[in-house]
Amino acid sequence: MVDGPGGVVVLKPEGRLNMVAAPAVREAVSSIVDSGRSRVAVDLSGVEFIDSSGLGALISGLKTTRQAGGDLRIAGANDQVKLVLSLTNLERVLTPYDTVENAYGDA
Repeated sequence: MVDGPGGVVVLKPEGRLNMVAAPAVREAVSSIVDSGRSRVAVDLSGVEFIDSSGLGALISGLKTTRQAGGDLRIAGANDQVKLVLSLTNLERVLTPYDTVENAYGDA
């Protein structure tokens, strides 16, 4: 976790965002919100693969941040991640941005 633009907290998972890694993402978002911050950007530039568990973790994080009055946005998704978002129609809920800076350009 690092601080990004406008007080946004940036998470940067690496490798595969699957059933093994998803709980860590959920826990990280919960910890951020518990610390009083609710604007999160997930930098997926280091993620080579995502499955339904990874998507579930992102949706869970989105719900957690929104309940705290914030938002969760994703950035840097590769073609595989974008394809999964498209096939599941989740790109409407989790709009992929090119960069973290673009994700919170309104910050």
